[in-house]
Amino acid sequence: MAGKNRSGQRIEPSFAGTDGRGDDEVTVDAGDRISGRPATRSNRSKSAKGRGSRRRGKRQKPEGRGFFGAIRSLVYWCLVLSIWVGVGVGGLVLYYGSRMPSASTWEIPARPPNVKINAMDGSALANRGATGGEALALQDMSPFIPEAIVAIEDRRFYSHFGVDPIGLARALVTNVVTGHTVQGGSTLTQQLAKNLFLSPDRTLERKVQEVLLALWLEHKYTKDQILAMYLNRVFFGSNAFGVEAASRRYFNKSARDVNLGEAAMLAGLVKAPSKLSPVRDPAAAQARAEIVLQAMRDQGYISDADIKTAMSQPPTRAKSYWNGAQNYVADMVMDQLPGLIGDVKEDLVVETTVDMALEKKAEDSLSDVLDRDGRKLAASQASLVSVDGNGAIRALVGGRDYAESQFNRAVTAKRQPGSAFKPFVYAAAMEMGLTPTSVRNDAPVKIGNWTPENYEQKYNGVVTLATALAHSLNTIAAQLVMEVGPPQVIKLAHRLGIESELQDNASIALGTSEVSLLELTSSYAAFMNGGYKATPHVITKVTTAAGKVLYQANYSDPPRVLSETVVTNMNSMMEGVMTFGTGKSARIPGWQAAGKSGTTQSFRDALFIGFTSNLTTGVWFGNDDGKSMKKVTGGGLPAKAWKEFMIAAHKGLTPTPLFGDGRIIDNGMPVAQAGAPSGDQTTISSIISGVLGGDGGSATATPQPQAQVRTPAAAGQVVPAEEPVDMPPPAPGDDNNPYASQGMVPPADVGDQPPSTRPRRTTLLDLIMGR
Repeated sequence: MAGKNRSGQRIEPSFAGTDGRGDDEVTVDAGDRISGRPATRSNRSKSAKGRGSRRRGKRQKPEGRGFFGAIRSLVYWCLVLSIWVGVGVGGLVLYYGSRMPSASTWEIPARPPNVKINAMDGSALANRGATGGEALALQDMSPFIPEAIVAIEDRRFYSHFGVDPIGLARALVTNVVTGHTVQGGSTLTQQLAKNLFLSPDRTLERKVQEVLLALWLEHKYTKDQILAMYLNRVFFGSNAFGVEAASRRYFNKSARDVNLGEAAMLAGLVKAPSKLSPVRDPAAAQARAEIVLQAMRDQGYISDADIKTAMSQPPTRAKSYWNGAQNYVADMVMDQLPGLIGDVKEDLVVETTVDMALEKKAEDSLSDVLDRDGRKLAASQASLVSVDGNGAIRALVGGRDYAESQFNRAVTAKRQPGSAFKPFVYAAAMEMGLTPTSVRNDAPVKIGNWTPENYEQKYNGVVTLATALAHSLNTIAAQLVMEVGPPQVIKLAHRLGIESELQDNASIALGTSEVSLLELTSSYAAFMNGGYKATPHVITKVTTAAGKVLYQANYSDPPRVLSETVVTNMNSMMEGVMTFGTGKSARIPGWQAAGKSGTTQSFRDALFIGFTSNLTTGVWFGNDDGKSMKKVTGGGLPAKAWKEFMIAAHKGLTPTPLFGDGRIIDNGMPVAQAGAPSGDQTTISSIISGVLGGDGGSATATPQPQAQVRTPAAAGQVVPAEEPVDMPPPAPGDDNNPYASQGMVPPADVGDQPPSTRPRRTTLLDLIMGR
């Protein structure tokens, strides 16, 4: 705005001085305005200098910050950023934490129930359950296991607070440098928290909750407790959870006994259980184990010498499934357990009757025979059962290799026993009053449309029953079953322990009804123990982990199922089978033994069942698909395996005689004694060889006069040739080829009547002894 001077003249505003320079701009200093003084040149000059100074000062300020100023700015903004990040993280933690249950309600979830199955001496036989193994305390494990896990998975485990920032940063840098995930930043505590509480989903929420749970675990438990929980729950592949399950799965031993190399392999599996499993890729498992060993050395757990020793051990070659014959027993236990105690809801300990030493010997015996002769004789499978006189199962092998096939051929499979069923027929005849010295005519027989024939298609004429059983003469067994009646034979077999359904027909004499090896073997035990039922059983006690008894077996008072006289006579005859007959290859040096062989039609199945005073053992050989073997009879491969097992099982034991000591009883009096000196009592060998000659072999191949049979409904009535016995045709199968191509006619009657109705008859023994 224009002003006036003192003379009243108008003064116009101007931006130039008298000298024309723009920097002589007239301004009024603040001080002049305040004091009311006019702006003189001097004032203006001072004012201009002041403004210039201020402007120069402002332009020079950025140049004055320098390097340290930049650092201060960086620190400032980092602090600001960290505050905001902290606020954000805190918000996320509060949010996701609020979605979790209250920490006061947190508790370690129960481990899935494990069933520990022990052998009779208390040693571990197997484990069953979702985990596959029991939980072990840290001090019970091999010390190499926790050291290996810490070395490779969490080297600062004992120093961090549940989360390892250093390890996390290291993993982050490594992964960024390599361009893909190489290392994980989770601690063992975090991994445990994830395994215990969380799903495997890779989400931010789960990661936040994992950290919170890890902090809680570190607050509530000691480091050793956390490590023990981790080792007992972590997945090692192949359905093995925890170090005990993994050790038994891959090394067939307890985690208590794992060596350095094995511990390194287990620790290496945690990274990728399926990919690095020794079942799938033994080389990859071994390579990973070597990395673990190097980590253990770097952290001072082991020395270079230890590594050298560990790497010199043969590589682990784990099978594709749990291996060892004891697993057949474990499966059997688990099948029976619900019926004894109900559902399994907590950790259990099951005590069994199995002797692990005998179990191993049984497995080895079958493997030896199969490896030596199985391929050339077309036999691919075998099974074995051994019981004591009380029916307690001491050894059971359900097949050649549990890892390859878990089907239990000793318990689940049912097959025709062939002539191994004949002792039940003879025992029924003994109950009717017959004795081993009773005679029958070995000649062509026809029962209805059935014409049983001896294995060698030869006939021996008049023979004793002891001779007939020793040489497994089918014609005699057929005659006996018709004399006593199939229902009586079935009743006796069920009384002794056969539980399977048996067909009521004449062919039962030759074992055409299917049974399991277990029930057949345990039924023979009634002969061994003097006539008492031997109920097969494997479980003796079931307790909780705390020791509470849930089940206790009691088989101390078995019922009598055979008279002492019948048992004595049957034992003498079955001893003759092994001394002179079809079971000669099963004889055990120094021990009295008795038994019977059996082979089904076309050599599909071959069995040998026998016993000493100590054990009753049954062995089966065959093929799962029912294909025929190459002329394998019960007296062949099964008898050889039976002998190998029984010799091993009786090693170091003092021989004791069979019940009856080889005697033969007639009319309540002992009339023959096995091994008796000449001039004393007649021996069983003289009864057998006195008819067939020298060594008990067939004396003639000439067809004998036709024998006749009696039906039980018409005792003493001779069946005429044109009137066949009305019996159903037999099912296929017997070890002595009962299905002949040519027809045969009914036999002539040479049988004894029951003792209640018959007079005393002269027996072959009378003739031998001159009475």
